[in-house]
Amino acid sequence: MVTGAVVTDQDAGPRTRPGPSGKRRRTRTTPASLAKRRAAYPYALYLPAAAVHLVIFLVPTVTAFYFALTRWTLFDSTFVGLDNFRDFLAEQNLRIGFRNTLVYAVVTSGLKVVLGMALAVLLTGRLRLRGFLRSVVFFPVLVSTVAVGITFSMLLKPDTGLVDQALGLVGVDGPDWLGDGTTALLSVALVDVWKGVGLATVIYIAGIVSIPREYYQAVAVDGGSAWQAFRHVTLPLSRPATYSVIVLSLIGGLRSFDLIWTMTRGGPGFTSDTIASIIYKQYQAGFYGLSTAGNVLLFVVVTAVVVPLTYLLGKRQVTL
Repeated sequence: MVTGAVVTDQDAGPRTRPGPSGKRRRTRTTPASLAKRRAAYPYALYLPAAAVHLVIFLVPTVTAFYFALTRWTLFDSTFVGLDNFRDFLAEQNLRIGFRNTLVYAVVTSGLKVVLGMALAVLLTGRLRLRGFLRSVVFFPVLVSTVAVGITFSMLLKPDTGLVDQALGLVGVDGPDWLGDGTTALLSVALVDVWKGVGLATVIYIAGIVSIPREYYQAVAVDGGSAWQAFRHVTLPLSRPATYSVIVLSLIGGLRSFDLIWTMTRGGPGFTSDTIASIIYKQYQAGFYGLSTAGNVLLFVVVTAVVVPLTYLLGKRQVTL
């Protein structure tokens, strides 16, 4: 005796559903309705991520664009139109901050690409303690940026800092790394590279280990050297990793604030100010609408630089 049956969506046979009068009426699931249901199923999986993106990114972004047009405090706001943007663009230190931001972003991203590639090639070779060395290289990424800034501020102190003392042992008088306008920004940039090169190295390692070994074997069969293997195999086939490192490093460099503020606070004077540090100084002075307008402009600058670069690198990657 049959006690029950299992009905699945694949069965396109008639089914019964309760009607308005309580009686059950027969309905039929067609292949077209099944196809629509199955097609809609993957899109439902996007809903949690879409909700998080809406709450964390889209709503604050739209709100920031509105408050950039107002003179606001915690309790009230007054619409002032584009006055905040005009005042921020008239800031006397903005030109210095904009130049420093571009220099900082280019220097840090360029060095992370070069050093990340070099370390990745070294750490994917036949090297003892390779796993331990990979951990050592990646460790600075895990350390708090503020802690790194405070530590290097002590190490780079003139005369008493460990760096100047080490240079003194070989007869070199170290400069005032963070107190001299000609070296302050570069010193912070080098510390940023030390902290972030581990992430670039990991990205490059992932790219290099995914290259088929047959290519290297072909170079060896043809009598090629290690340099030729790097130039003709590793370098071109690691371009997706290079693309990722450039974009991530450039975004981080254009938005740089925490390390600069911890180590120099934009000084000496305004020689190491970036756009982000100028915005923060406006917040400190209580000009919230003005600083919000600065954040909007920074968002526009980052977008204007990164989006075309992403398109060009992506197009070049597809062409290759």
